Amino acid sequence: MFDLIVLGGGPGGYKAAENAAKAGLSVCLFEKRAVGGVCLNEGCIPSKALLYSAKLYDYAKGGAEKYGVTSENAILDYKAAVERKDKVVKTLVGGIEATLKSLKVTVIREEAAIEGKTSDGFKVGGQIGRNLIIATGSETIIPSIKNAETCLTNREILSLTEIPETLAVIGGGVIGLEMVSLFNSIGSKVTVYEALDKIGGPLDREISIMLQKIYEKKGVTFYLGAAVKDAAELGAEKTLLSVGRKASTKNIGLETLNVYLERGAVVTDAQMRTNVPNIYAVGDVNGKSMLAHTAYREADVAVNAILGKRDEMRYDAIPSVIYTNPEVASCGETLETAVEKGYKAVEKKISLKYSGRFVAENDGGDGICKLVVNNSDNRVMGIHILGNPASEIISAAAVAIERKMTVEQLKTVVFPHPSVGEIIAALL
Repeated sequence: MFDLIVLGGGPGGYKAAENAAKAGLSVCLFEKRAVGGVCLNEGCIPSKALLYSAKLYDYAKGGAEKYGVTSENAILDYKAAVERKDKVVKTLVGGIEATLKSLKVTVIREEAAIEGKTSDGFKVGGQIGRNLIIATGSETIIPSIKNAETCLTNREILSLTEIPETLAVIGGGVIGLEMVSLFNSIGSKVTVYEALDKIGGPLDREISIMLQKIYEKKGVTFYLGAAVKDAAELGAEKTLLSVGRKASTKNIGLETLNVYLERGAVVTDAQMRTNVPNIYAVGDVNGKSMLAHTAYREADVAVNAILGKRDEMRYDAIPSVIYTNPEVASCGETLETAVEKGYKAVEKKISLKYSGRFVAENDGGDGICKLVVNNSDNRVMGIHILGNPASEIISAAAVAIERKMTVEQLKTVVFPHPSVGEIIAALL
């Protein structure tokens, strides 16, 4: 008998297990593949390891010359880059496993499903738990197109050891664009097919257009409003499917307890509770915000609910990043979404060239920072950045939006100089 069973060992699952164990609860965690989930093993971390190798290669083959550094005959050993990626993943997975072991979390490495309810709690994979957290994550959407089975998903493309001469990418969202960045840098001829009229999904439209132009200059071809019907007709050596992800809710026994689903995802409230008492859902499986850092926070909220601590999940200030080169980072509303929701919003924007640090480290580069403000109360609603290192700046924006800071309040924040982050202060 356990106080808590966690079904799924991705970011939300292992974080929930750690939190609960630290609070003194007995915890059992089921994971059918590897602890760390898609993010650590097949997504966020391996892709960033390879993207960093690609960025270094960009500099080595000519990008560093403008900074006075010359490197002749630069060669990328992609197999070595993949081996390093695997080593990074192994190290991080090992760290999580060691933490769970030190906290005395029982980890069962097998596929499990909800078997029903007992007088003591819930039966999952032969174990009984008083509480249950569903954290089964998400899976790649396979569209109904001909020859889809011949395409790669994020799992397979990150395991390639040979660089394809040509790569077709179906879908211009986050995953697709990061793979565009990677394979464009290492020598593939890349073509993107996006069904929408812009890349980047919910990305600010002006920033989307700027990012597309940057990659067109690098040799990437984009077809917008392009609904692919047959993957084989694209004629590429390799084709990546990256049209989105969906909650993994099949074959985990949700129907045995009549757990509510909406559009295939588990329905949760602000405390991550489902319609069934003592069952919670965190991470991609609830379909709210398919990001690892969202799952971490949802895990905090779910465990606090189990412990009887007041907490609630909010989604207004969840930062998102596309790790292209240059990076794109966003948090909160765009002007377009704010107006659609009825706010009297205004937008301020400034070139990153106003930052001394940016100019010093990005010779010939350009970027932009945009601030969305509610004109009714002068509250900061959104910040959007194109340019390196946007991923390291956006957390400041998240704090401002989460705390509902006004422009006047944000003006009192002192940013270090010189830093690219002080571009936010330049907008105020």
